Amino acid sequence: MDTASTGAYDAVRPASRALATEAVHAGRDDLARQGLHAPPIDLSTTYPSYDSRVEAGRIDAFAADGADPAGPPIYGRLGNPTVARFETALARLEGTESAVAFASGMAALSAVLLARSAMGLRHVVAVRPLYGCSDHLLTAGLLGTEVTWTDPAGIADALRPDTGLVMVESPANPTLAEVDLRAVAHACGSVPLLADNTFATPVLQRPAEQGARLVLHSATKYLGGHGDVLAGVVACDEEFAGRLRQIRFATGGVLHPLAGYLLLRGLSTLPVRVRAASASAAELAHRLAADPRVARVRYPRLGGAMVAFEVHGDPHEVISRVRLITPAVSLGSVDTLIQHPASISHRIVDADDRRGAGVSDRLLRMSVGLEDVDDLWADLDHALGERTRTPVPLQETVR
Repeated sequence: MDTASTGAYDAVRPASRALATEAVHAGRDDLARQGLHAPPIDLSTTYPSYDSRVEAGRIDAFAADGADPAGPPIYGRLGNPTVARFETALARLEGTESAVAFASGMAALSAVLLARSAMGLRHVVAVRPLYGCSDHLLTAGLLGTEVTWTDPAGIADALRPDTGLVMVESPANPTLAEVDLRAVAHACGSVPLLADNTFATPVLQRPAEQGARLVLHSATKYLGGHGDVLAGVVACDEEFAGRLRQIRFATGGVLHPLAGYLLLRGLSTLPVRVRAASASAAELAHRLAADPRVARVRYPRLGGAMVAFEVHGDPHEVISRVRLITPAVSLGSVDTLIQHPASISHRIVDADDRRGAGVSDRLLRMSVGLEDVDDLWADLDHALGERTRTPVPLQETVR
């Protein structure tokens, strides 16, 4: 099998194809020429080479610019053919030159921050809300970064000479707040905009087309789609991809080949899954909005499979009463999940900052799956309890 680089697969790609077609064929274009139908899994951690001089030159070339080494693979920490197929496919779906996969979404974000800090650009401008662990990573300065939190209108004024990154998430976790990515990218000037596209996926939006230079995914979610793979990926231009590969090699945050295989398989059904789940989510959002037990419903203008809603009653009781819906963290699986962000995903964020970003103590976040919408509604109707508008006092969970 030709495992030289992800670029080898592009040579057989037609000039323009629909997203649904790309989702099925990207990263697999070379298979028929090799007499294969399903992508192979390469589990090797190392590869033989009988010319150590040539091998040394290839390693030196990687150290210089982080480009995929020409020729056969060298070592699993530099790259893997199965993972490279997924990276090629995701880059094509997002409309970027390259993509670099990592062991988790947080590993991917960490690599971006390290790459910018290594250039002396430690300052980050960010818009809340973000995923709770992303918020914590920036706020705690664990990687030597300094963050300025602002709203979209304040981005330009928050930029400094040492600003290396502007970060937004749209729709945001967990409130589903949306920002105008094109306007934000314009406000960034020459500073790269990192857009977390985990909730929308390239099915609903492609941030690179609106000016974002970096597109982040927790691939654990919709890209994998079945709750059985942990991964992250950054779609970007090839120059920055080289820096990310060098960070990945140095820190070891590599994606396992089996995870790469599962992600490539997940992409093939991504458009179908996202559109089907989105249709159910829109219907559930409509029903929740008309229910007197619900104080507020948040559903993106963009659409999608995520619904956030605030209840008049105790949200912890709602969580405890679901039976079909799974009370669990994460999202993007084929089954519906529900969680209380203030207790779980955003517990690590300071309470005042959390509430200031719209993450109230009565907010529930639901990731709608592929079940029948009436079955889901029956479970929600039961979980919401008696029909009353009277707010129930909440007892704050001890941190």
